Amino acid sequence: MGQTAPLIGVASAPVPPGAAPEWFEGAHGARLRAALFPAPGRARGSVVVSGGRTEPIEKYFEVVEDLRRRGFCVLAHDWRGQGLSQRLLPQRLRGHAGACQDFIEDFAALLAAFEARLPKPWLALGHSMGGCLTALALARGERRFAAAALSAPMFGVRLGSLPAPLVEATARLLRLAGAGGALAPGQQLSPPAAPFETNILTHDRRRYERNLAQIAASPDLALGGPTWGWLDFAFAAMAEMERGRGAGRIDIPVLVAVAGEERLVDAKAQRRVAHRIPGARLVEIAGAFHELLQESDELRALFWREFDALAAEVAPLR
Repeated sequence: MGQTAPLIGVASAPVPPGAAPEWFEGAHGARLRAALFPAPGRARGSVVVSGGRTEPIEKYFEVVEDLRRRGFCVLAHDWRGQGLSQRLLPQRLRGHAGACQDFIEDFAALLAAFEARLPKPWLALGHSMGGCLTALALARGERRFAAAALSAPMFGVRLGSLPAPLVEATARLLRLAGAGGALAPGQQLSPPAAPFETNILTHDRRRYERNLAQIAASPDLALGGPTWGWLDFAFAAMAEMERGRGAGRIDIPVLVAVAGEERLVDAKAQRRVAHRIPGARLVEIAGAFHELLQESDELRALFWREFDALAAEVAPLR
């Protein structure tokens, strides 16, 4: 077991009972944070929860409780460069990333560090960037999972009027030129939170304000806008899933949940990649914004209905 790490609770999102947070070592010695949450009784299996860009473990406390009530042991983690895991630049608010391989090696190190404490079968639950990286790990040969649920996976990003090939080429050139740590155009280190009424993440005010309260309670959880290096990483990961051959090698049941009112990632790319995964089931959550697991109760229930059907296939209730 690793050294104990902190978890931050607030009144609207207390730390779940029995939580065991700790540091583990990722690729190139990176100090990364994870937390294990035991099942309330005999576990029917384990779920590994991987959040999206900017999302710390704390944002998933409610999801952890949802999964524990379903009988699962839960492992959640902070990707490198965000949450309380090691940041990649001296200015910690810059949303930076390096090579895709670093993230894949971090994920393998996470599983190795906790494998003995994770009852089988394993399910993966990844959102947005975490959904893309989970799929990428599976495509590259990770075979310990029985199924995966991907919430609004980042298989493409929406860039407004900017041509994606131009942004992709610029990001690659700037990274190669040593300027990958610069913020992408229009990005800020400490962007003000959008008013709830204009946000494009969730229709649920309570959950939106809860997530802001967590950052206010622990500013070290905050992450600013992405750098050109992060964009280069994202384009490489997305290209491998869409244009590479890996998606066809994923041989487990996969749920791909698409938000009906998606405004951050590319829903068309999600559909294209899902169709290349042999065991994928594509489901659209009509009326939902990007953060399906942070949405209103009725929209979250639609996602959980699909998750429960997937879980019943590989980890039936005893």
